[in-house]
Amino acid sequence: MTALGAVFRPQLPPERLRVIARLADDVGLEELWLWEDCFLEGGISTAAAALAWTERVRVGVGLLPVPLRNVAVTAMEAATLHRLFPGRAVVGVGHGVQDWMGQVGARAESPLTLLREHLDALRALLRGERVTADGRYVKLDGVALDWPPAGAPEILAGATGPRTLRLSGEAADGTILTASTTPEGVRQARQLIDEGRVVAGRTGRHRVVVYLRTATGPDAAARLRAEIEAEGENPEPERGVAGDAGAVAKAVQRLTDAGADAVILQPTADEPDPEGFVRFVAEEVRPLVP
Repeated sequence: MTALGAVFRPQLPPERLRVIARLADDVGLEELWLWEDCFLEGGISTAAAALAWTERVRVGVGLLPVPLRNVAVTAMEAATLHRLFPGRAVVGVGHGVQDWMGQVGARAESPLTLLREHLDALRALLRGERVTADGRYVKLDGVALDWPPAGAPEILAGATGPRTLRLSGEAADGTILTASTTPEGVRQARQLIDEGRVVAGRTGRHRVVVYLRTATGPDAAARLRAEIEAEGENPEPERGVAGDAGAVAKAVQRLTDAGADAVILQPTADEPDPEGFVRFVAEEVRPLVP
């Protein structure tokens, strides 16, 4: 079965999260995803709160920008979430938006090298290993977590370009694709991810999560088009979906047919009814998605 979720966008004030997280739990939403966008809301703090307020919904962080975080801190926080809420936290890491990284003095000369070193060290720490590393960016001297998770959790990587997609196949347990990804883009991403997996000799499951821009209601098409254009993209078909539950379910199916394991519906930043959007996903779209 395709996993289906919704995004709590950080354009909403943090105090809205409690009501929406509890609603997601009550109506049976499978996954609620949060973003650590600069300079809005912290990914780990919001995830911990959402998990504490709920009982069953999975909470994803997509994603933590690695230039902002020492890998030991990422590991400590991820391990804490997984021990407190077993099986319910999903953590993704990635390059971050380079302009934002530059604003805070954290822009890396080689984002790809940094992400590889961070992924390798993070996954080893979460496996309970003692790690010594002397990389270009990640430097650890006999570091081990006192409270690693009971089992090594999946770590996902956000990726768009070919090199990062191959790296995700090599060094991550799953990949997060942006809402700009068309079904053909998912197919191409899967191919590149698989190339990386072959290089690394990896045979386990690799989950692909893709966001889908989604708008519903009487002004859905106009809101969706305005958001896509504001992001500098051509509002061609398949870069989002506007319409009723049937139209959204068909768009989800096109992404899953292309290789997505989970589709996370991303409302527009000006979504007038975030609570209604969560209900729409769980109660109207979910029954139409196999």
